[in-house]
Amino acid sequence: MSHDHDPHHPRQGHEHHDSHEGHVHGAGCGHPAVEHDGHVDYLHDGHLHHACAHGKVEEHVIAIGEGNPVACTPRHACGGHDAAHVHGPGCGHAEVPHGDHTDYLIDGHLHHPHGAHCDDHGAL
Repeated sequence: MSHDHDPHHPRQGHEHHDSHEGHVHGAGCGHPAVEHDGHVDYLHDGHLHHACAHGKVEEHVIAIGEGNPVACTPRHACGGHDAAHVHGPGCGHAEVPHGDHTDYLIDGHLHHPHGAHCDDHGAL
C-alpha cells in the first residue's frame, strides 16, 4: 500500500527519523506551526514535521482535497506580496508539501507558482 498522499504516513523516500541535532519541535521552537487534520505540525526546510509520542519525527503532507485543491486560479489576487514576486526556494516564504508538489505559505493560504500567476491552493 502506498502512502504517497496520506498525511498520517511518511512521504515516499522519507522515514521516521530522530530529532534534528537536539532540536525538538513544539511551541516556541522557531518553526512555523501548521494545524491540519486535527494536530499541529511544524514547517522546517520545506518539510512538514510531526513530533510523534515515541520520540521520532514523521514527514507529513497537506492532502489535496476540497479545502486544499489543486486548481488553476489565474484571477487570484493576493495582497501578501508584491505582484512581481516569484515564489521558489529561498524566496522568503515557508515551503509547504502539498500532495505531490510544493506550495508557499502566504498570509494563511497556499500559493503555487503557475506561469505568470500564483494559484490559490486553499487556506492553511
